[in-house]
Amino acid sequence: MSSLHSILALLALVSSAAPLLAADYFPPPDSKGGWRTLSSPAEIREKAGIALDRIEKAYEVCERGTPNGGLLVVRKGYLVFERYFGRASRNANPDMASTGKAYTSIACGVMLHEFKDRIPEGLDTKVFTEKYLPQALPLNDPRKADIKLGHLLCMSSGYWGEGQSPSGFVLGKSQPLKPVPGQNIRDLDRSSLDVPLWCAPGEGYSYSSPAPHIASLVLRNIAGMELQEYIRTRLGNPMGWESWGYCLHRGDFDMPHANGAGSTAIHATDALRFGYCLAKGGMWEGKQLVPADYIRKCQELSPYNPHTPFTLQFETNADGHVLGAPRDAFFKSGAGGFGILVVPSLDLVIYKLGGKDGQYDPSLTGLPQPEFTDRSRENWQPIPRSAYNEGSLGGDDGLRRVLELVSLAVIE
Repeated sequence: MSSLHSILALLALVSSAAPLLAADYFPPPDSKGGWRTLSSPAEIREKAGIALDRIEKAYEVCERGTPNGGLLVVRKGYLVFERYFGRASRNANPDMASTGKAYTSIACGVMLHEFKDRIPEGLDTKVFTEKYLPQALPLNDPRKADIKLGHLLCMSSGYWGEGQSPSGFVLGKSQPLKPVPGQNIRDLDRSSLDVPLWCAPGEGYSYSSPAPHIASLVLRNIAGMELQEYIRTRLGNPMGWESWGYCLHRGDFDMPHANGAGSTAIHATDALRFGYCLAKGGMWEGKQLVPADYIRKCQELSPYNPHTPFTLQFETNADGHVLGAPRDAFFKSGAGGFGILVVPSLDLVIYKLGGKDGQYDPSLTGLPQPEFTDRSRENWQPIPRSAYNEGSLGGDDGLRRVLELVSLAVIE
């Protein structure tokens, strides 16, 4: 057989096997069967290359950290682990807090590709202009004219950090900042734009929720569409998300716009679909939903933020600071212990649920919240972090520990 015939025969063999490859599997919506699963630890080990007993250790970390929560793991397209406690469940729609920043970022990546004729400089675009952010004019600080979209999405725009004890970072060195007024949900756009700068754009990093919301304003202006609807049509509908939204209802006030800083409310198995799409380089059933080059940027240290490993609203492990995880891992946490974690090299997606009771209040979204049956977590409080020598449980530290433990569960 000639070399050409040998190559053609090999290609035919690969083509005939294609339907069986994990890379080509995409789960239907839950209402149409949902994720494929495996029935026993032995089958999980054989087909998904996962040691189930090691994932149990990661689940124990979840249980010790938050009053409500759960853990879901997908490997090679198989949902190999799914367990909840407290008010969490598959069909719950909790306020995922800042985990929603990841959805804003990916929506911006899609927008940059779809409307590249309107924003040809991409992440390098200085956006505080009449064309991109007319709401910001006149500027309350002339330095804002130098803020690029990449700065906003890497939180290096100079915007003041949030909370009662904010910090700034310059080339890895922390410096304390005094608290200043941040976002006000009753005037989200204006309050976000008016937050002061603590440094010039690009000269430092501080975790500041106004920045990704302002990025969502750029998307709204360019696409002519609300953030929630853009995510729905470009990501949610193609992937088959069901019954999701944003937490727009706050007591007597309904927010007119979704907050680009977070508060998505998405079923756990649909959060996995989002992560799975990213793990597959932005593909879903043969369609490129998210530009692959944008996802690669989410995994790398960014030229827009040389100060910390925070890139396009994801924490990246490109510098190896999460020692037990591969360097291509990237993830986003949210207050209350939520997190979506993606490890493309291991064909691995993890969704960690958390949340206080209030984050499961159905009035936040107007979506139905399933009745919870696990009342053992009523008035539950975690063991204080000071009780642990390494302080490795709770918050983002718990998320990183889960990433390490599940990564180590991969036995291939």
